[in-house]
Amino acid sequence: MIALIDYGAGNLTSVRKALTALGAEFHTPQSPEECASASGLIVPGVGNFAATAALEGPWRDTIAKVVAGGIPLFGICLGMQWLFEGSDEAPEVKGLAVLPGRVTRLRGNAEQRLKIPHVGWNALETHGCRAMTSRLLGEVPPRAHVYFTHSYAAPVTADCVASTTHAEPFAAMVERDRIFGVQFHPEKSGEAGLQILRNFLAVCSAC
Repeated sequence: MIALIDYGAGNLTSVRKALTALGAEFHTPQSPEECASASGLIVPGVGNFAATAALEGPWRDTIAKVVAGGIPLFGICLGMQWLFEGSDEAPEVKGLAVLPGRVTRLRGNAEQRLKIPHVGWNALETHGCRAMTSRLLGEVPPRAHVYFTHSYAAPVTADCVASTTHAEPFAAMVERDRIFGVQFHPEKSGEAGLQILRNFLAVCSAC
C-alpha cells in the first residue's frame, strides 16, 4: 500500500488518477503513524517551498524514520525539492535533508525567451553510468519529454540521474538507494511519466 502524503500543497487529484490507472493500491494517511505500514511513500507538491513547513514535526520525523528503515520515498516537484537541505525560496524552512544540496531560483533568458516560471515540456538528459543503473529510468525512452512547472530547482549533483536545461542545467531526476525524486510531473507526462511511476511501484513491491 502506497502512502500518498497530503500536506495541503500537492496536486493529489492527478497523482491519484495516475496511480489508479496503474492499478496501484494507495491511501492518504490522516496521521504520521499510518505511514509505518506503507510499502512506499509519495510526497507530491506544487507552489512555494514554505508549504513544506506543514511537514515539520511528527510528519518529518516519521517519514525520516520510515525511509531510514528502507521504505522507498518518491518526491514529485516540490516534493523532490523537499528531499534536499532547503531552498532559497523559503530559507527559514528546512528540507528533509536526505540528499545534499540546496534548491535555488532558476534563471531566465530574455534573448532565448526563457521565462520564469519554467512551464512546458523538456527532454531528459541522462547521466552516463548513473542512468544505466537507475531503477526509475527503466524502459523510459532516451530523451523522453516530460512536463515541468516551477521557478526553483535542485543542483546537478552525484545523485542526479537525469537533468534538463532552462538557461542552465538543473536536476530533473535524482536517485540514491531507495530515495527518488523528479522535478517534473510524471502524472502529467504521458507514457514516459507513467513508466517512471510504474518503475517506482516495482521498487516498492520488491522491498
